[in-house]
Amino acid sequence: MPLVTTTEMFKKAYDGGYAIGAFNVNNMEIVQGITEAAGELRSPVILQVSKGARAYANHTYLVKLVEAAIIENPEIPIALHLDHGDTFELCKSCIDGGFTSVMIDASSKSFEENIALTKQVVEYAHDHGVVVEAELGTLAGIEDEVVVESGHESYTRPEEVEEFVSRTGCDSLAIAIGTSHGAYKFTAAQCTRNEDGILVPPPLRFDVLEECIKRLPGFPIVLHGSSSVPQEFVKMINEYGGNMPDAVGIPEEQLRHAAELAVCKINIDSDIRLAMTGNIRKYFAEHPDHFDPRQ
Repeated sequence: MPLVTTTEMFKKAYDGGYAIGAFNVNNMEIVQGITEAAGELRSPVILQVSKGARAYANHTYLVKLVEAAIIENPEIPIALHLDHGDTFELCKSCIDGGFTSVMIDASSKSFEENIALTKQVVEYAHDHGVVVEAELGTLAGIEDEVVVESGHESYTRPEEVEEFVSRTGCDSLAIAIGTSHGAYKFTAAQCTRNEDGILVPPPLRFDVLEECIKRLPGFPIVLHGSSSVPQEFVKMINEYGGNMPDAVGIPEEQLRHAAELAVCKINIDSDIRLAMTGNIRKYFAEHPDHFDPRQ
């Protein structure tokens, strides 16, 4: 099966009340791990590449890794997506380079500037059979070049979504309802603590999500910054020389509820980094004589 767009994925997800996992990739091991798991579960999957990942691993290498994953997993639908494209030129490069989906993130710009840039990308993408994700509202946190300090984030304004989608022609919309990029999604002041001293984040703004759904019936909604930050991996990192106090993510039950409503794509990046880093730290601490990364 060749690379696919997200159109059919999202239609099935919306009708079925579930979301497609969109996982950031930047090396062979991550591509292998995600696609092998998707193959075992017979699940469609979105492999997404950020601007930083392209700079780190090279566009051509990443595309070829994804092509290899398709050969090894011919039965599962795989889409290749640009995450947080910030310019028309970057989106165009990915479209021309074989991506089937791109995100143009102009959420930091004014409403009219966001519309203008998004529409420019949409027109070029659609002419080349590629779909476009856009964003309204801004998330706090850090992801590659995307840096928004806590207190400077803004929830999506539901009253703007109809006009935005209509004028841009985008195929899906990322909204801000309280998720956040990175492994440190919330400050201690924003949270409470459970009996184990672990931070408990504030609930997502489902009222914002539900109002957006009312205004965009049947339209695919996307959540960024949705890693759950599994505490088993945070603990593993800290036990083997790391220092990640108060790393906390989005509770999985809230993500499931969002998927049941209308969220068709949930972005995961930090969880992959935590799992990989924790296990590498653990392995080399327990095997100090080993030096072969293949082990």
